[in-house]
Amino acid sequence: IGLNCALGAVEMRPFIEAIGKCTTTYIICYPNAGLPNTFGGYDETPQVTGKHIKDLALDGLVNIVGGCCGTTPAHIRKIAEEVKACKPRIPPASVSEGYMLLSGLEPFRIGKYTNFVNIGERCNVAGSR
Repeated sequence: IGLNCALGAVEMRPFIEAIGKCTTTYIICYPNAGLPNTFGGYDETPQVTGKHIKDLALDGLVNIVGGCCGTTPAHIRKIAEEVKACKPRIPPASVSEGYMLLSGLEPFRIGKYTNFVNIGERCNVAGSR
């Protein structure tokens, strides 16, 4: 599971982090060479793209990386060079391991570092009063 196109690596990061918290599968990241400029071109250099993707890899967020719009063979070479020594993400055995998992409209995880949580009836899916 992963993201392709639309965003550069910096802009994709919060979404890659969110996916990582919700899945036990490998994560793919194929960003553009930054965001498009006013003429529809891409200005991010291979060095910048490579550094941003390396940061994702060093933080253990991705398994497969590449590039989409605006990336050139030079970008792909730089990405490969930057992540060569990085270890891939190790998917968790369970996304709720070590947590109490509650759910209403969205899942809510309570772990050992979660502060005090006051839980009451906040979700009325049946529409009763």
